[in-house]
Amino acid sequence: MWSTSGWVLLCAVSTLLGFVLSRRRPPPPRHPPVPPDETTFATLHTAALAAPSLRAGLTRDSARDAIRHLRALLGTSAVAVTDIDGVLAWDGAADCHREHASEHARTVFSSSRPYVVAGDALGCGTPGCVIRGAAVVPLTVDGRVVGALAAYDAEVSAALVRTATEVARWVSGQLELADLDSSRRRATEAEARALRAQISPHFVYNSLTTIASFVRTDPERARELLMDFADFTRHALRRGGDFTTLADELRCVDRYLLLERARFGERLRFTVQVAPEALPVLVPFLCLQPLVENAIKHGIAATGGSGEVRVVVRDTGSEAHISVEDDGLGMDPARARRLLDDDPRHGAGEGGIGLANVDVRLRHIYGEGYGLVVETALGAGTKIRLRVPKLPSGNSY
Repeated sequence: MWSTSGWVLLCAVSTLLGFVLSRRRPPPPRHPPVPPDETTFATLHTAALAAPSLRAGLTRDSARDAIRHLRALLGTSAVAVTDIDGVLAWDGAADCHREHASEHARTVFSSSRPYVVAGDALGCGTPGCVIRGAAVVPLTVDGRVVGALAAYDAEVSAALVRTATEVARWVSGQLELADLDSSRRRATEAEARALRAQISPHFVYNSLTTIASFVRTDPERARELLMDFADFTRHALRRGGDFTTLADELRCVDRYLLLERARFGERLRFTVQVAPEALPVLVPFLCLQPLVENAIKHGIAATGGSGEVRVVVRDTGSEAHISVEDDGLGMDPARARRLLDDDPRHGAGEGGIGLANVDVRLRHIYGEGYGLVVETALGAGTKIRLRVPKLPSGNSY
């Protein structure tokens, strides 16, 4: 199944393909013509080779990795990629023009339009240099000129200007996607930081008060609970990334439940059932503890009586299916929708740390089909389900 960036690549490359083909010189008569399907494949393949580097944004490393593929698309003697500070990468002959490429690009930064460099403006007096002109085209992200693509050749034709313009538009599209990826990562990181900041102060206060109550009567129990509290906060406040293994996330949930059990006593019962195959699966940081907190807050504490919280993790092969269920009062489905619709930027709201925060992060990371599913009704308890795809451990999301 094609990703969004895959479709963008296909549509953009299909547009520039005509211009690239118009730039290709016919082979010598003694060679048979290249079948059109092979030429199309070669162009698509070249663009696909350049795309991953460009999706990292416009940097020296990405430009260096992509530039030879860009020159293959353009079919010119040399190509330069610049940002507003200078030349990021150069590929091809006539290295004598490299030091002047940033000057050639300066005009497009102010005009935001393609620019043709020829004659004395090339600034090269090197004997035997075959370069007679350059087509310099702006690279843009969200309407801002962030760099330039300069194609150098023995002549600057209208076809070269059109081809360079289309290739630059495609490059700009990849840079736009890189900027979107970066914005999405920043949003996810901000939500994770907000999640850390929203660790319920009531939970902290209640935990420390409970621990203090055992100091005189049961010092060993107080020490164990203090270690559980330290273990929970170390996980909840860690800064090692926004993903963790399901095993670590469940360990955090276990410590949380032990602390709440010390507070509620026999009123709180809990069970955790986990398929061992699912333990190494990577999951978003703090994706389960808020669900357990919601179950205790709205399912157990609200009743004033006793209740049970059940956490079940099943392995389905390609996904881990997780459910958090309580046998408390339940709630009106409309209220459940409000919990999920609560803007995670506005704090914890009704759902403690925020069910909406977890729901939004899951959808951002995995897609719209991976949000929380809440099953509840008045007097029927509440069950929250989520699915997590089993992605490779090296995936950076």
